[in-house]
Amino acid sequence: MKRQVLALEARLRMCRNVRTIGVRPNFADYSEKEVNWIREAGKIYYPTVFYADLFNAVGKPTFPSYHTYKCVQDKIKQSALFQLAGLPHPRTRVFYGSRQKAKIREYFSYPCIAKEPRGSSMGRGVFMINNDNDLNAYIHDRHVAYVQQYLPIDRDIRVVVIGSKAVHAYWRIAGEGEFRTNVAMGGRISLDPVPEAAIALAQQAAQTCGWDDVGMDICCHDGQFTILEANMKYGREGFRAAGIDYIQMMEQLIDDGEI
Repeated sequence: MKRQVLALEARLRMCRNVRTIGVRPNFADYSEKEVNWIREAGKIYYPTVFYADLFNAVGKPTFPSYHTYKCVQDKIKQSALFQLAGLPHPRTRVFYGSRQKAKIREYFSYPCIAKEPRGSSMGRGVFMINNDNDLNAYIHDRHVAYVQQYLPIDRDIRVVVIGSKAVHAYWRIAGEGEFRTNVAMGGRISLDPVPEAAIALAQQAAQTCGWDDVGMDICCHDGQFTILEANMKYGREGFRAAGIDYIQMMEQLIDDGEI
């Protein structure tokens, strides 16, 4: 008999081997039966950022891992982690307050890239900074500025790592007149072969950072692969384009004990 696992978030609700009970902001709102399921489960799947912290505190494993949740939509932590681990990453710096923001031009020339440091996805909150006016508009109402070296590319690679292995990899090509490759920003998916070196880098980075459910965005610049950022809330467009049944894949990974 195949095992059944317990999930809070609805991401796996269509999986035959997952019991999804939902996310209750107040733990007291779970029924006695649900509380027993949580306490007895060997692992909780998709617990949310809030409950991942709590489960980690009491020693309850989760999928995605606690470390994965700690870096969800937090580019500042991601960049610091890449730098700490010695992973290839565009030159990036964070500036706090008006005094530090005044130093941006000492570290970066135009063009450069500025991003919302936390909470953005799908290419939103990513800005091309071409001149002083662009920079002033970006820093005007932000206490924290996240600025990154501009790499003149028109495509990147999305490698999805689940568990300990890459399950899918594909190219994302920017639309005409657009520097962002995100599908939500008009980028298109290409299923041309992805270099093994890019896939290996994604797997290495995910393992080094303790992430087990992540879309790693990688580009080739000056003949070298570099990690742009990590997306823990990645879309499924690439799976659909390749004819991969995401739900069936996740069911199999659970059955095989890989996640």
